[in-house]
Amino acid sequence: MHIRPIAYDHPDAVKLNDQVQLEYAARYGDGGDLTPLDPSMFARPHGLYLLAYDALDRPVATGGWRTQDENDEGYADGDAELKRMYVIPEARGLGLARRILAALEEDAREAGRTRMVLETGTMQPEAIGLYTSSGYEPCAKFGYYREYENSRCFAKPLT
Repeated sequence: MHIRPIAYDHPDAVKLNDQVQLEYAARYGDGGDLTPLDPSMFARPHGLYLLAYDALDRPVATGGWRTQDENDEGYADGDAELKRMYVIPEARGLGLARRILAALEEDAREAGRTRMVLETGTMQPEAIGLYTSSGYEPCAKFGYYREYENSRCFAKPLT
């Protein structure tokens, strides 16, 4: 497995994004994550998008971060927001999400971000387990889903 930076709108990224949206819809019974995202949000120095590829060069996992600062959605200055963490079912259990998460944290730290934040939901217990075992703690809700009952927000200092 190898991990490399890629544009959010690259065909491989779009393919995995479509898959994660189907998983969100299956778990939550809606149309997926409606958070507005633009490829420029993940372009350096304001963010990074990573894809993991298997030995046959097939995309198997993804994740990104984007810059956030204080605004009316509950973000704070210095925030880096984790988005689109996903591993295809056939590649789960190999530690890819943890490797991508560590690489994203390091990149955000190097970019001067002071806190990584993320939003997930109650129907994603494996995601919550990954984040809490990686040092993330519950925090005040923020972002697009901050008013949803099944939304859970977490944060981890990067300093």
